[in-house]
Amino acid sequence: MKRTLALFLCLLVPTIAFASGNGYKVMYDGGSLSNVKTGAKLELTLGEKDIHFREGGQEVMVIPASAVTEITYGQDVHRRIGAAIGLAVVSFGVGGLMALTKSKKHFVGLTWQDGDKRGGFAMQCDKNDYRGVLAGLEGLTGKKAVDSEAMTVKN
Repeated sequence: MKRTLALFLCLLVPTIAFASGNGYKVMYDGGSLSNVKTGAKLELTLGEKDIHFREGGQEVMVIPASAVTEITYGQDVHRRIGAAIGLAVVSFGVGGLMALTKSKKHFVGLTWQDGDKRGGFAMQCDKNDYRGVLAGLEGLTGKKAVDSEAMTVKN
């Protein structure tokens, strides 16, 4: 009996410790948060009924999950030309190879309307947290995330 209890506690304690860390590091990329500068590092935390954003431990925004009207996602892919030029000064071959590589940035957008308060913004997520942020927001809000590339009007 003691062995079973000890095994249960060994399995339970790490699970509880892991579950408590439900925050994600994101970077504010612009939008309607007037008290936050573009490029600010924020922590996104999903509560039971709302979404919290903190900067340096201070809460800057709380959005009720029921107020979220849309979740979008997308990627920005660009070539690493600046880094390639810098490396080409040292080694032309390495710089040439670097120019062929690509960099991806993952973005998630939120829009909301809470009574007469409307807002929206984009945030950049870490490539390892991107899917977790989307899944968490979709689960909390009940809204399906939309690919921003599919929404673009092409001429």
